[in-house]
Amino acid sequence: MKAIIPVAGAGTKLRPLTYTQPKALIPIAGKTILGVIIDQLIDAGVNEYVFVIGYLGEKIQRYIDKTYPNLKCTFVNQNDRRGTAHAICLTQAAVQNDEVMIVLGDTVCDYNVSEIISSPVSQIGVKKVDDPRKFGVAELNDNDMVVRMVEKPLIPKSNMAMVGIYYIKETAALFEALNQILAGPADENGEYHLTNALQIMVQQGINLHAFRVNNWFDCGKKETLLSTNAILLKQMEDSTPSPRPCNYDETVIIPPVNIAEGCVISHSIIGPNVSIGEHTKIESSIVSDSIIGSYAELQQVVLNSSIIGNDAYVRGLSQSLNIGDNTEIDLG
Repeated sequence: MKAIIPVAGAGTKLRPLTYTQPKALIPIAGKTILGVIIDQLIDAGVNEYVFVIGYLGEKIQRYIDKTYPNLKCTFVNQNDRRGTAHAICLTQAAVQNDEVMIVLGDTVCDYNVSEIISSPVSQIGVKKVDDPRKFGVAELNDNDMVVRMVEKPLIPKSNMAMVGIYYIKETAALFEALNQILAGPADENGEYHLTNALQIMVQQGINLHAFRVNNWFDCGKKETLLSTNAILLKQMEDSTPSPRPCNYDETVIIPPVNIAEGCVISHSIIGPNVSIGEHTKIESSIVSDSIIGSYAELQQVVLNSSIIGNDAYVRGLSQSLNIGDNTEIDLG
């Protein structure tokens, strides 16, 4: 079995962060989005991967080579971003007839990978949502078997959104359906959707079972990325409580936080819900509910609900005041 992870997207909703690094490499809870996905699969014994890269793809490849040197990996270029069906179809030569686990590169979910890949039938991950019109939607029967799938329906007949996780045993049928989709017209945005290829498989009588993920973390926008970071930090704190760091000069740490190696922090308050990349320097600052990249430097700032990229420098305004009695000062 092979895992296919498409990571060719430009991540436009997370700009300016994604001008210089792929969305999949945005830091989150001490890892990257891609690192969270790969670690889940490795824990279940998956060790062969096909990555579909495009925008800043060389950074994805360097990250994999450095962080996961023992993985057996193939990198496939998607130079024209024409949707998920196009991305998966490009992996046909690398996959051949092996079973595949497809996980979209911005999909972070809480689910049992081992249980899914040991299933006797193909599986798709779903989650009940309030507004399914923004997602691919699966209509299910009483046994949670898929009877129909539609990409972003105007009038949904189900509130079960597909989260971007697929375990496919009938690989030959999948690629046949993908090639059939690509031979036809694209949607109004010039894209071909994996949902449509899977619908062809359902119409051919192939069984697709829907499993419900426990949590589905949205990493597509700043606000939801920060809330996801907070949730994952809390899960890490509950599962493996780590010793409180005590080597930071006159600094208060309010958990949950994740501080990478090589950081220098002094006269500051850090937390809660803060992830800090490696070799970052923070001085005389208050940081909460934020993600700070590697090799960044913060001085005399108060940050809340913020994302600071790698190698960034932020310095606040220092005040010297001599205030008499019965005075009110508002510094904004």
